[in-house]
This record gives sequence, C-alpha cells and structure tokens, in this order.
Amino acid sequence: MAKFYREEFACKHCGKNYIQPDFLDKLNRLGEKLSFPVVVTSGYRCSEHNQKVSTTGPNGPHTTGRAVDLAVRGVEALEVLEAALTMGEFSGFGIQQKGAVRFIHLDDIIGDNRPMIWSY
Repeated sequence: MAKFYREEFACKHCGKNYIQPDFLDKLNRLGEKLSFPVVVTSGYRCSEHNQKVSTTGPNGPHTTGRAVDLAVRGVEALEVLEAALTMGEFSGFGIQQKGAVRFIHLDDIIGDNRPMIWSY
C-alpha cells in the first residue's frame, strides 16, 4: 500500500507546490490498490523547471499540478499501470521502462489531440 503526501510534490527547482488536492486524492486511491510503496520523482513543476527538464516546454502537464512521475520498474510498473487504468480516473499514461531512469507518468488532463498512452 502506497500513501502519498503533499510535501512529495513540491517543485525541485523553486519549492512551490501547486499539486491539486483532488489529484492527490486520486493518487491515494491508487496507492490503496498497490502492495508496495512508491517514490514520487516529479510532481508539480514551475514553468522554468519544466522547460529545462521536459520537451513539453513551459506549460507541460506537470505545471498544472495534475501530473506525477512514479519511480517503478518491472512487475511493480505493470501493477501501477493496471491499477491506474482500471480506476478510470487518469487520462494520461507515460511509460519509461528502459535505461537507468524508469518511471510511470500519470495525469488526469483532458485535451484535444492528446495521447492517452505513450512511451518515452
């Protein structure tokens, strides 16, 4: 079981934290379905930080407070994806499961021409 705390979502660049409370609630419902703890590697990002670390520029999903990257790999990554997909509360699923940095991105952002599932 994973429990998420607001403090885990602060921007690593400026320290601001605009994670949305209802999004955090969704993540905690997800955490109740998991059998292991999960590390948040990226939550809220200010525009400046997002532009430095992401191809989505200054206005990417993490700048909305409605996105998270979770450090998981292998079977745990599959369990996170299965639980998140079956919940029906997330709309964006990014998968990075190769190389040294492995994570699952989740968000609940709805937009035109936006993919539901993608790999990095």
